[in-house]
Amino acid sequence: MAILKLKPSGKDYIWGGHKLVDNYGKEMTGDRLAETWELSCHPDGPSFVANGEDAGKTLRQYIEEHGKKVLGTNCERFEDFPILTKFIDAQDNLSIQVHPDNEYALKNEGQYGKTEMWYVVDAEEGAYLYHGFKKEISKDEFAKRIEEDTLLEVLNKVPVHKGDVFFIEAGTIHAIGKGLIIAEIQQNSNVTYRVYDYGRVGKDGKKRELHIEKALDVTNRGPAKKDGSHYPHIADCDYFTVDKLNLDGTTFNKLEGTVSEKSFLSILVLDGEGTITSNGESVSYKKGDSIFLTAGSGEYSIEGVCDALLTTIRE
Repeated sequence: MAILKLKPSGKDYIWGGHKLVDNYGKEMTGDRLAETWELSCHPDGPSFVANGEDAGKTLRQYIEEHGKKVLGTNCERFEDFPILTKFIDAQDNLSIQVHPDNEYALKNEGQYGKTEMWYVVDAEEGAYLYHGFKKEISKDEFAKRIEEDTLLEVLNKVPVHKGDVFFIEAGTIHAIGKGLIIAEIQQNSNVTYRVYDYGRVGKDGKKRELHIEKALDVTNRGPAKKDGSHYPHIADCDYFTVDKLNLDGTTFNKLEGTVSEKSFLSILVLDGEGTITSNGESVSYKKGDSIFLTAGSGEYSIEGVCDALLTTIRE
């Protein structure tokens, strides 16, 4: 099969809401839905094949059975599946956090680090996020501000609007603010070091764990890099290349392309509905869907109304 529709795993973190259920048709088992892991081979939240003879299998099982050729030759340099794609609904502020790079994470956590990008799918009026520091600070000042709860004073607070793109390189301190729906493309990792969490408590009634010493080790204590973009892409790095697709259904209602043997193609549908066709197969898509075209699928077309992120792996 060349075209897989994927079903995500969901996460009920305390800052989540209900928009992914109400507006994107996602399933919720708890009282909130913070994230859906749409394209994932991570054991903490796999995605599942939802169509065809492989329906019900995890994406990892599909790859193991059909061989790594379905990922493409550009993925051969990665030991594991390289990326993880999410929808995020921030009803409340996320913690101030940082992710380590590969070297530190492999040594200390047994998995890869995390570089990621955010595409702002929707933003309430006045929404913001934190992205790096306002200026360079010392490690001692960083530690003191964490201890004295004054860290927010030196973070770069950024007003956010629908369509904004942010590149979050490993080591960059950051946090998503409330009132945002984010599409996230990231390395295949689940390592997060919390630095500040507004004094909140988890389901067990205790304050959530902070990871101060590790954060002090890995954080770049200066302004964040502006982006990881490279025209015509909206994000481009060693781990993923992301392009933005917009078909308005009138002037532009069809995209034709080729999925070569070099890389799979991931399509995360932010809005719209229509049909994706490849090798004589067709699947319908709608807002919130995650579609995976295996490497070597050949010519494909996306037809209809479609606002989407297209992700591949470059050489």
